[in-house]
Amino acid sequence: MKTNLRTEDLTCPSCIKKIETGISKKDGVSKVDVKFNLNKVTVEHDDRVTGEDIKSTIEQLGYPVKSVKTSS
Repeated sequence: MKTNLRTEDLTCPSCIKKIETGISKKDGVSKVDVKFNLNKVTVEHDDRVTGEDIKSTIEQLGYPVKSVKTSS
């Protein structure tokens, strides 16, 4: 599965590291790609994690999420 999220307030490379580290810790996540200049996060994962789980993690790290789209 692949989940694409649009975020806000990504302003620097340290934001990338913070999000990548936080999401990568979740069971079922295989790849995290953060584009801070586009405010976009793409996560490849299996069914042990949902788009809402990923959204919640990003928001707990302090970054608002504007949209979530998951595809098979």
